[in-house]
Amino acid sequence: MARQVARDIPDGAYVNLGIGLPELVAQYLPEGREAIYHVENGLLGMGPDPAPDAVDSELINAGKKPVTAIPGAAYFHHADSFAMIRGRHIDICVLGAMQVAMNGDLANWSTGEPDAIPAVGGAMDLVAGIRTIYVLTQHTTRDGEPKILERCTYPLTGRACVDRIYTDLAVIDVTSRGLVVRQMAPGVGFEEVQRRTGAPLFPGFAGSAA
Repeated sequence: MARQVARDIPDGAYVNLGIGLPELVAQYLPEGREAIYHVENGLLGMGPDPAPDAVDSELINAGKKPVTAIPGAAYFHHADSFAMIRGRHIDICVLGAMQVAMNGDLANWSTGEPDAIPAVGGAMDLVAGIRTIYVLTQHTTRDGEPKILERCTYPLTGRACVDRIYTDLAVIDVTSRGLVVRQMAPGVGFEEVQRRTGAPLFPGFAGSAA
C-alpha cells in the first residue's frame, strides 16, 4: 500500500506524511527520485528512521516518533510550519482515515462518541492547505464495515478534499463522476472491491497492482 503511494509522488515534491501507515511511504520512494518530507511540528527534510543507538529524543515527528534529518534539513517554529501548510507550499499530504465519502469528504479525527478522545491535531489545516490529499487506509474496519461510504457518519476533517484512496484492496480516484477504481491488489476482482465498499464504484483500471 505504501509502495503504491510512493510511486505516485513526483520527483522533487514536498510531502507531509500523517501518523501510522502513511509514515511507511518514505521507505518506498523509487530509486533516483527525491521527496522532501515536511513534519508539522517543525522540520523540513525528514530522513529515514534512526538506528536504535542513534535515537535523538529531541528529534521527533508529529506522532512523537524518533526520526532523522537529511543534510540541508531545516528546523523552525511550528507556527512557521503551519504557515507553510496554510500558504499552500506543500505539494502532497498522505493521511489515514476512519471514513472517506464518495465526494472526497474525510473523517479521520473522531468517531463523535461522547467518550471519544479529541485528536484533530493538524489534520484540518493539512486538508485545507495542501494541494493534493492521498488517503492510505485499510479498506474496511476490523469488524468488516466499509470505510469508503456514500456519506461520512463521523465528524468531518475536511470537505471534498481527498484526491485518491489507497487501500489493501485497490487504488481509487475521487473524480467528478464518482469513485473510479484505478488499480486492484493481486488476486482481487472488481466485484469484491465493490462488495466491501459502501458507495458505488466505476471501473477505470489498467490492471492489478504489482
